Amino acid sequence: MHDFLDALKMVTFPIHKEGFKFIFIFALVTIILALLNNALGLIGLVLTLWCIFFFRDPERVIPVEENVVISPADGVVTRVEYGVEAPDDLGYGKQKFNKISVFLNVFNVHVNRVPVGGIITKVNYKPGKFLSANVDEASSENERNSVVVKLDSGKEIIFVQVAGLVARRIVSELKEGQKVATGDRYGIIRFGSRADIYLPENVAVKCLVGQTMIGGETIIARLD
Repeated sequence: MHDFLDALKMVTFPIHKEGFKFIFIFALVTIILALLNNALGLIGLVLTLWCIFFFRDPERVIPVEENVVISPADGVVTRVEYGVEAPDDLGYGKQKFNKISVFLNVFNVHVNRVPVGGIITKVNYKPGKFLSANVDEASSENERNSVVVKLDSGKEIIFVQVAGLVARRIVSELKEGQKVATGDRYGIIRFGSRADIYLPENVAVKCLVGQTMIGGETIIARLD
Protein backbone atom coordinates (compact mmCIF):
# COMPACT_ATOMS: atom_id res chain seq x y z
CA MET A 1 0.00 0.00 0.00
CA HIS A 2 2.78 2.43 0.93
CA ASP A 3 4.63 1.56 -2.29
CA PHE A 4 1.51 2.36 -4.30
CA LEU A 5 1.08 5.75 -2.61
CA ASP A 6 4.76 6.53 -3.12
CA ALA A 7 4.40 5.72 -6.82
CA LEU A 8 1.43 8.06 -7.16
CA LYS A 9 3.50 10.90 -5.69
CA MET A 10 5.79 10.60 -8.72
CA VAL A 11 2.97 11.68 -11.02
CA THR A 12 3.59 15.33 -11.86
CA PHE A 13 1.78 15.70 -15.20
CA PRO A 14 -1.91 16.70 -15.55
CA ILE A 15 -4.47 13.92 -15.98
CA HIS A 16 -7.44 14.19 -18.33
CA LYS A 17 -10.75 14.11 -16.46
CA GLU A 18 -11.89 11.06 -18.45
CA GLY A 19 -9.14 9.06 -16.76
CA PHE A 20 -10.07 9.56 -13.12
CA LYS A 21 -12.69 6.81 -12.93
CA PHE A 22 -10.40 4.32 -14.64
CA ILE A 23 -7.48 5.19 -12.38
CA PHE A 24 -9.73 4.81 -9.32
CA ILE A 25 -10.88 1.36 -10.45
CA PHE A 26 -7.34 0.23 -11.25
CA ALA A 27 -6.09 1.56 -7.91
CA LEU A 28 -8.89 -0.12 -5.96
CA VAL A 29 -8.23 -3.47 -7.63
CA THR A 30 -4.51 -3.03 -6.99
CA ILE A 31 -5.09 -2.50 -3.27
CA ILE A 32 -7.26 -5.62 -3.08
CA LEU A 33 -4.68 -7.67 -4.98
CA ALA A 34 -1.87 -6.35 -2.77
CA LEU A 35 -3.73 -7.51 0.33
CA LEU A 36 -4.02 -10.98 -1.18
CA ASN A 37 -0.57 -11.35 -2.69
CA ASN A 38 2.42 -9.03 -3.10
CA ALA A 39 3.17 -10.26 -6.62
CA LEU A 40 -0.40 -9.64 -7.75
CA GLY A 41 -0.27 -6.24 -6.10
CA LEU A 42 2.86 -5.40 -8.08
CA ILE A 43 1.15 -6.35 -11.33
CA GLY A 44 -1.81 -4.18 -10.38
CA LEU A 45 0.53 -1.30 -9.56
CA VAL A 46 2.17 -1.50 -12.98
CA LEU A 47 -1.23 -1.49 -14.70
CA THR A 48 -2.42 1.43 -12.58
CA LEU A 49 0.67 3.45 -13.42
CA TRP A 50 0.15 2.63 -17.10
CA CYS A 51 -3.45 3.86 -16.81
CA ILE A 52 -2.25 7.12 -15.26
CA PHE A 53 0.33 7.44 -18.04
CA PHE A 54 -2.28 6.79 -20.72
CA PHE A 55 -4.57 9.59 -19.52
CA ARG A 56 -1.80 12.16 -19.14
CA ASP A 57 -2.65 15.58 -20.51
CA PRO A 58 0.57 17.57 -20.88
CA GLU A 59 0.68 21.24 -21.74
CA ARG A 60 1.69 22.04 -25.31
CA VAL A 61 3.32 25.06 -26.94
CA ILE A 62 0.79 26.11 -29.56
CA PRO A 63 2.37 27.76 -32.64
CA VAL A 64 1.77 31.51 -32.72
CA GLU A 65 1.98 31.57 -36.52
CA GLU A 66 -1.21 32.40 -38.35
CA ASN A 67 -2.58 30.39 -41.27
CA VAL A 68 -1.24 27.05 -40.09
CA VAL A 69 -2.95 23.76 -39.30
CA ILE A 70 -1.53 21.69 -36.45
CA SER A 71 -1.78 18.01 -35.71
CA PRO A 72 -4.86 17.20 -33.60
CA ALA A 73 -3.11 14.23 -32.00
CA ASP A 74 0.18 12.65 -31.03
CA GLY A 75 1.24 9.73 -33.19
CA VAL A 76 2.75 8.87 -36.55
CA VAL A 77 1.53 9.97 -39.98
CA THR A 78 0.47 6.77 -41.73
CA ARG A 79 -1.11 8.30 -44.84
CA VAL A 80 -1.06 11.48 -46.87
CA GLU A 81 -3.60 11.30 -49.69
CA TYR A 82 -4.55 13.86 -52.31
CA GLY A 83 -7.88 14.30 -54.07
CA VAL A 84 -9.96 12.04 -51.82
CA GLU A 85 -13.59 12.39 -50.76
CA ALA A 86 -14.73 13.12 -47.21
CA PRO A 87 -16.86 10.53 -45.35
CA ASP A 88 -20.29 10.16 -46.97
CA ASP A 89 -22.17 11.14 -43.82
CA LEU A 90 -20.80 14.70 -43.95
CA GLY A 91 -22.60 15.59 -47.18
CA TYR A 92 -19.69 16.83 -49.28
CA GLY A 93 -20.50 14.56 -52.20
CA LYS A 94 -17.70 14.35 -54.76
CA GLN A 95 -15.76 17.34 -53.42
CA LYS A 96 -12.06 16.52 -53.13
CA PHE A 97 -9.77 17.00 -50.15
CA ASN A 98 -6.20 16.34 -49.12
CA LYS A 99 -6.25 13.86 -46.26
CA ILE A 100 -3.73 13.25 -43.46
CA SER A 101 -4.04 10.26 -41.13
CA VAL A 102 -2.27 10.09 -37.77
CA PHE A 103 -2.16 6.75 -35.95
CA LEU A 104 -2.02 6.73 -32.15
CA ASN A 105 -0.70 3.69 -30.33
CA VAL A 106 -1.52 2.94 -26.69
CA PHE A 107 1.59 4.78 -25.49
CA ASN A 108 0.78 8.11 -27.18
CA VAL A 109 -1.00 11.01 -25.48
CA HIS A 110 -4.65 10.51 -26.47
CA VAL A 111 -6.01 13.97 -25.72
CA ASN A 112 -7.15 15.55 -28.99
CA ARG A 113 -6.69 19.21 -29.93
CA VAL A 114 -8.41 21.49 -32.43
CA PRO A 115 -6.13 21.75 -35.51
CA VAL A 116 -7.19 25.27 -36.52
CA GLY A 117 -9.35 28.01 -35.03
CA GLY A 118 -12.78 28.97 -36.32
CA ILE A 119 -16.47 28.21 -35.83
CA ILE A 120 -17.70 24.63 -35.50
CA THR A 121 -20.39 24.15 -38.15
CA LYS A 122 -20.97 20.41 -37.86
CA VAL A 123 -20.42 17.63 -35.33
CA ASN A 124 -21.41 14.19 -36.55
CA TYR A 125 -21.03 10.97 -34.57
CA LYS A 126 -21.39 7.72 -36.51
CA PRO A 127 -21.41 4.24 -34.94
CA GLY A 128 -19.41 1.61 -36.78
CA LYS A 129 -16.95 -1.23 -36.66
CA PHE A 130 -13.74 -1.51 -34.65
CA LEU A 131 -11.25 -2.48 -37.34
CA SER A 132 -7.57 -1.81 -36.72
CA ALA A 133 -7.15 1.98 -36.98
CA ASN A 134 -4.21 1.69 -39.39
CA VAL A 135 -6.14 0.02 -42.24
CA ASP A 136 -7.70 1.95 -45.13
CA GLU A 137 -11.26 0.92 -44.33
CA ALA A 138 -11.13 2.41 -40.82
CA SER A 139 -11.94 5.92 -42.09
CA SER A 140 -15.25 4.86 -43.62
CA GLU A 141 -16.30 1.80 -41.60
CA ASN A 142 -15.18 2.39 -38.01
CA GLU A 143 -16.96 4.27 -35.27
CA ARG A 144 -16.02 7.93 -35.68
CA ASN A 145 -16.80 11.49 -34.70
CA SER A 146 -16.39 14.09 -37.44
CA VAL A 147 -16.10 17.83 -36.86
CA VAL A 148 -16.18 20.63 -39.44
CA VAL A 149 -14.59 23.97 -38.58
CA LYS A 150 -15.16 27.05 -40.74
CA LEU A 151 -12.32 29.55 -40.87
CA ASP A 152 -12.67 33.33 -41.20
CA SER A 153 -11.57 32.93 -44.82
CA GLY A 154 -14.55 30.68 -45.50
CA LYS A 155 -12.45 27.53 -45.86
CA GLU A 156 -13.75 24.42 -44.11
CA ILE A 157 -11.49 21.82 -42.54
CA ILE A 158 -12.67 18.44 -41.29
CA PHE A 159 -11.08 16.55 -38.43
CA VAL A 160 -12.20 13.09 -37.41
CA GLN A 161 -11.67 10.91 -34.35
CA VAL A 162 -11.62 7.28 -35.52
CA ALA A 163 -11.98 4.39 -33.08
CA GLY A 164 -9.67 1.41 -33.52
CA LEU A 165 -9.34 -2.24 -32.62
CA VAL A 166 -8.73 -1.44 -28.95
CA ALA A 167 -10.31 2.02 -28.76
CA ARG A 168 -13.99 1.64 -27.91
CA ARG A 169 -14.95 5.08 -26.70
CA ILE A 170 -14.77 8.43 -28.46
CA VAL A 171 -15.22 11.56 -26.34
CA SER A 172 -15.77 14.97 -27.96
CA GLU A 173 -16.82 18.14 -26.15
CA LEU A 174 -17.42 20.28 -29.24
CA LYS A 175 -20.82 21.65 -30.22
CA GLU A 176 -22.12 23.27 -33.39
CA GLY A 177 -21.81 27.05 -33.29
CA GLN A 178 -18.91 26.93 -30.83
CA LYS A 179 -15.93 29.20 -31.44
CA VAL A 180 -12.58 27.43 -31.01
CA ALA A 181 -8.94 28.40 -31.08
CA THR A 182 -6.03 26.48 -32.56
CA GLY A 183 -4.76 23.95 -30.04
CA ASP A 184 -7.84 23.88 -27.80
CA ARG A 185 -8.35 20.51 -26.11
CA TYR A 186 -11.60 19.00 -27.32
CA GLY A 187 -11.70 15.27 -26.61
CA ILE A 188 -10.00 11.92 -26.15
CA ILE A 189 -10.18 8.41 -27.59
CA ARG A 190 -9.72 5.29 -25.46
CA PHE A 191 -7.37 3.24 -26.06
CA GLY A 192 -5.40 3.47 -29.31
CA SER A 193 -6.94 5.14 -32.33
CA ARG A 194 -6.54 7.41 -35.35
CA ALA A 195 -7.10 11.03 -36.32
CA ASP A 196 -7.99 12.01 -39.90
CA ILE A 197 -7.75 15.57 -41.19
CA TYR A 198 -9.36 16.64 -44.48
CA LEU A 199 -7.98 19.84 -46.01
CA PRO A 200 -9.19 21.77 -49.08
CA GLU A 201 -7.24 20.73 -52.19
CA ASN A 202 -5.51 24.12 -52.43
CA VAL A 203 -4.03 23.84 -48.92
CA ALA A 204 -0.35 22.86 -48.84
CA VAL A 205 0.40 19.72 -46.82
CA LYS A 206 3.59 20.08 -44.75
CA CYS A 207 4.09 16.62 -43.30
CA LEU A 208 5.34 13.25 -44.53
CA VAL A 209 4.37 9.62 -44.02
CA GLY A 210 6.33 8.25 -41.08
CA GLN A 211 6.72 11.65 -39.42
CA THR A 212 6.09 11.78 -35.67
CA MET A 213 3.41 14.24 -34.61
CA ILE A 214 3.05 16.18 -31.37
CA GLY A 215 -0.60 17.10 -30.95
CA GLY A 216 -1.09 20.83 -30.57
CA GLU A 217 2.44 21.65 -31.75
CA THR A 218 3.45 20.03 -35.06
CA ILE A 219 2.41 21.99 -38.15
CA ILE A 220 0.84 19.72 -40.76
CA ALA A 221 -0.36 22.27 -43.34
CA ARG A 222 -0.24 25.94 -44.31
CA LEU A 223 -3.28 27.87 -45.44
CA ASP A 224 -1.56 30.70 -47.32
